[in-house]
Amino acid sequence: MRTIRLLAPVAVAAILAMSQLAAFAASPEKGKAAYVKNGCWQCHGFVGQGGSAGPKLAPEPMALDALSGFLRYTNGPMPPYPEAILSNEDVADIQAYLASIPKPADYKSIPLLNQ
Repeated sequence: MRTIRLLAPVAVAAILAMSQLAAFAASPEKGKAAYVKNGCWQCHGFVGQGGSAGPKLAPEPMALDALSGFLRYTNGPMPPYPEAILSNEDVADIQAYLASIPKPADYKSIPLLNQ
């Protein structure tokens, strides 16, 4: 019961932070700059394709509220990014950048691969 009382303020803060994300008009261009500046590319690749240290993020990124919650409160190998390091606006922009990345061409549409 004590654990629930201790976690309740954290849950409320997370919900408030996520509700503030909707107020931003996200910019894919600013998101790409924030993605590079904050080193996301080092583990997830320049276009979110994933790598040896980080999973694939694009072209179908997780929803903004899920991404924000994960970035703020992750306890896995990726460090958490508090708002002091990565603003809510930057998170929304990064999600917009990842969502703007087009899907790769179907291998069946590449003649060389169909010989």
